[in-house]
Amino acid sequence: MGKRRRVAERRKTRPAVLGGMIAAVVAGAGFGVYVLYDGGASAEETATTADHKEIKTGPLTATEVRTASARFLTAWQQGRAADAASATDDPSAASALLTGVSKDARLKGVTLTPAVATGAKVPFAVKATVAYKGISKPLAYDSSLTVVRRSSDGMPVVRWHSSVVHPDLKDGDTLVTGESGAPPVTALDRDGGVLTAAKYPSLGTVLDGLREKFGKQAGGRAGVELRVVRGRASRAAKLSDKTLLELSKGTPGTVKTTLSPAFQAEAERQVGRRARAAVVVLRPSTGEILAVANSEHGFNVAFQGSLAPGSTMKIVTSTMLFEKKLVTPGASHPCPKKYKLAGWTFHNDADSEIKKGTFEQSFGASCNNAFINFAPKLSNSDLTREAQEVYGLGMNNWAIGVPSFDGSVPVQSGAQMGASLIGQGGVRMNPLNIASVAATVEAGVFHQPYLVSASVDHRTLAKASRTMSSTTQAQVKEVMRYTAAYGTAAKAMAGLGGDVGAKTGSAEVDGQKKPNGWFTAYRGDLAAAGVVQAGGHGGDTAGPIVAALLRMGG
Repeated sequence: MGKRRRVAERRKTRPAVLGGMIAAVVAGAGFGVYVLYDGGASAEETATTADHKEIKTGPLTATEVRTASARFLTAWQQGRAADAASATDDPSAASALLTGVSKDARLKGVTLTPAVATGAKVPFAVKATVAYKGISKPLAYDSSLTVVRRSSDGMPVVRWHSSVVHPDLKDGDTLVTGESGAPPVTALDRDGGVLTAAKYPSLGTVLDGLREKFGKQAGGRAGVELRVVRGRASRAAKLSDKTLLELSKGTPGTVKTTLSPAFQAEAERQVGRRARAAVVVLRPSTGEILAVANSEHGFNVAFQGSLAPGSTMKIVTSTMLFEKKLVTPGASHPCPKKYKLAGWTFHNDADSEIKKGTFEQSFGASCNNAFINFAPKLSNSDLTREAQEVYGLGMNNWAIGVPSFDGSVPVQSGAQMGASLIGQGGVRMNPLNIASVAATVEAGVFHQPYLVSASVDHRTLAKASRTMSSTTQAQVKEVMRYTAAYGTAAKAMAGLGGDVGAKTGSAEVDGQKKPNGWFTAYRGDLAAAGVVQAGGHGGDTAGPIVAALLRMGG
């Protein structure tokens, strides 16, 4: 009995075992957190685990979140990359990046301070010193991690993404300290003023792109910096390398852009009023980009977004219909409430219909089925060819001076082809592309948009293979003028005189309560397009942004 009592007493006082690990409090390097060490389970416990092979499921407890995050952060702080990686759900990828933090990024004396967790998400502060060839600078930033259950055994681990190490990293990117990949540049607006991200927050990604493209050509000298080097996936998405910390300044070269300081300032102000907004302003007669702005600055939606453009695509569709002489603006053309195509039933917004109206009225009301019901008269490639040959879209050959997405209008069949006629299906655009569409209508010919003159680096600007006829141009301008005066764009365009035309758009997105709101318009030698993601109808959301910029004239 005495022996049994002593065994029982020892069992009562032993440390708590969690998943075969013993929880202990460890304080080191100024960082006090909970960490886990191998506990050495008893034979009895091992057998029980082996017999049941239970995988723990259910919501994570606060203790599990705390201990899993602490295990990862403590190992990372102490330079034990392999141990930190083993505390994640992707040890291979985590080990490679964490090893590179000290080897390639040259981060020394890393200290990590966690904040209060919100559910399974743990914010933490990072402080370190970046040292390279006798030069050093402090580095400080905030990041976060999320704890999940490992699928194989239910153990809590850190969900691995490169952004855990630094929020600017995408998966596959790396951190490198050394001589900069490209010398710095001083970017100027069209009037010679210096462009900075501090003055124009939307231009951060644009300035990165200018440096990457023109740094060496502009005559600068590289400095030493910590930077994000983009991986394959990021390069495919046309993301530029990003400077995080400058250890020694290089000598910048100078690059002049086409941006207008007045238009850029107003564009920044306009998108700042709405979440997830983006806008581009062009000069139709030349293709010069006068302004580009995004309310969110991590990704340049205005130049690189790939979104369904909704009914703004009806400009291209109408150009095709007019060229094929399938309809004229004043021709009687019904817009039925429902239209069946290849097994799909298409509906108009709010199940509206136009029984005895003209095509112009359907364009102005943005009535979908007045366009989709032309599908039986079209080949699968007609819209693709129109977009490429007249509007210069989808050829992947624009060279605007920084990375951009040139739009996509794939060849499709059946119901998907019908959806493409109204800017859904596989059609993808951004404000740069749609502003160029409006500019092409106004000018009558496609001028590839550009931010830096081709004379700077002697690159070749894209050209369209043919030009719409003057008759077709007049017809497209007629329906866009009607829309600006009497249609869905009338409210936003009220008070704007002169040669004007506009088109609204609403693009449905799966899983999104409200559609993306689009708006494009021209006024004289100005054209602009904007999108407000999840904003609702384009006339109410993107419309005021575009109209405010067109009111500036010029």
